[in-house]
Amino acid sequence: MRKYTPHNNLSFLFLLILLMGWACSEYEKVLKNPDPNVKYEKGMEYFQEGKYTRAATVFEQIIPVFRGTEKAETLDFYHAMSYYRMKDYILAGHYFRTFVRTFPNSQHREEAEYLAAYCDYLLSPRPSLDQTNTYNAIDAFTLYMRRYPDSERVPLCRQLIKELEDKLVEKSFNSAKLYFDLGYYNSAIVALTNSLNDYPESKYREDQMFLLLKSKYLLAENSVPEKQQERYQDTIDEYYSFVSEFPESKYLQEARKIFTDSRSHTGGAGPDAGREITKNIR
Repeated sequence: MRKYTPHNNLSFLFLLILLMGWACSEYEKVLKNPDPNVKYEKGMEYFQEGKYTRAATVFEQIIPVFRGTEKAETLDFYHAMSYYRMKDYILAGHYFRTFVRTFPNSQHREEAEYLAAYCDYLLSPRPSLDQTNTYNAIDAFTLYMRRYPDSERVPLCRQLIKELEDKLVEKSFNSAKLYFDLGYYNSAIVALTNSLNDYPESKYREDQMFLLLKSKYLLAENSVPEKQQERYQDTIDEYYSFVSEFPESKYLQEARKIFTDSRSHTGGAGPDAGREITKNIR
């Protein structure tokens, strides 16, 4: 067995440096080569080897040269794919969309449209931040499904749209909760109502509907006397909607208290009314 020595280690490092230097030298020669066909072949080779930064750089040099030729379509697609593989989703999405506009009849069009939408999906941030990319991704996936209803990617598009919509609902819910915590019940009601209308299948629906009920109740409680009757009645109506949809809700006990108190302000039944009406709804 050959013993490890510092000399062997130095030899290995020296060889590695020589190989790296040769590779860099070879790459520099490609960039300086005046033959665009050589660059095209080497760019494709770099891409297949996973050297996406080099591939993109070479492709960018020759895209103008091949514009209008048979190689232009493939070149533009792999240029966009290079940025996608580099995880530069801003530029990748831009180049995929440019590709679709430039080559509307390409065999790569469907994949490019999907990947452009997926880039927006990957750029979608956490709910507390600006959701422009989230909206863009939802729109792009929706358009993709309309254009390619038989695509095998359609189920995945629906799944990703649902995930993105839940993010928007979470942002809306958090905003409404902030309004609620600050005592801006009218604003909370508006935010929750809009969110429920826009995303009726949300996984946050129970939480949203209960917060809407509670916001209406507290708005009534803090209103001037001439508006209380109407607002307590609105709370009662909201209670009916809530318990009919979530009869076993984790919020049911608190919802009943809200209902009972609201009924007492509208001349309704006594403290057991909420329990009786809930049974009837079931």
